[in-house]
Amino acid sequence: MPEQVPAKVVLGDETIEIARIVAEAGPAVERIPAAERVYAFVKAAILDRVYPGGELLTEGELATAVGVSRTPVREALLRLEESGLVKLYPKKGALVLPVLPQEINDVLEARELIETHAAAKVWPRRKQLVEKLVPLVQEMRKYKKAGDAKSFLEADRAFHEAIVGAAGNEILARLYNSLRDRQVRMGVPGIEVQPARMDKSIAAHQEMIDALCGNSPKRFRELVIAHIHVAAADLRSLQ
Repeated sequence: MPEQVPAKVVLGDETIEIARIVAEAGPAVERIPAAERVYAFVKAAILDRVYPGGELLTEGELATAVGVSRTPVREALLRLEESGLVKLYPKKGALVLPVLPQEINDVLEARELIETHAAAKVWPRRKQLVEKLVPLVQEMRKYKKAGDAKSFLEADRAFHEAIVGAAGNEILARLYNSLRDRQVRMGVPGIEVQPARMDKSIAAHQEMIDALCGNSPKRFRELVIAHIHVAAADLRSLQ
C-alpha cells in the first residue's frame, strides 16, 4: 500500500478523497496511469492550498505520497507547469507559484473575454442551454439550504462551464476550465460564512436563465459581464 501523505499536512476534502483512492483502490488503481494519479493529487492539493504558494515540492516526496516512481512525477509536474501552477527548477523540485495581484487581473480579464464571447455564440442554442442550466440552479438552492458551500461552488462553476461549452469551441472551453482552476486557488471570498452571498449568486444565475428565455441577447451578455465583475470585486477584496 502506498505511503500516506505526512501527518503534518492538513488536507482539504478533495485531496483527502484522492489520497484515499490512491491508498485503498489496490490493484484497480493501477488502471489509472501513474502520471495521471500524481497530476490529480498535486493539482487538488494546490487548489486546496495544502501546498501554498512559495512551497517547494520535491519529486521524492511526491513519489512517496502517491506511491509511484519519480518518472511519472516528472511528467505530472511538467503538466502542472504548463497550467501555470508550478515552476520547475532542475535538481531542486517544483515551486508552487504564489498568487500575485497581476495574475488575478489577468485571469479575470481572460474569463470575461471568453464568457462574453460565449454569451453571444450560444444565443441561437439558448433553448437547449436553458435545459442544462435550470437543474444547476436548483442544485445551488439545495446546497445553500444544506449549508454545503463546496458543492454550491461546484454547481456554480458547472453553470458557467455549460455556457462556455455550449459555444462549441473546445480550445476555449479547456482554457476556461484552467482559468477557473486558477481562480479556485485565489480563494473563495467569504461565501462559507455569508449565506446572503449565496442568495445573491442564485438570483444572478436565475436572471441569466430568464434572459435566455427572453428576446434580448444584449441583456444576457450584460448579465454575464456584471456577474464576472462581482466575482472580480470579491477576489480583489482579499488582496
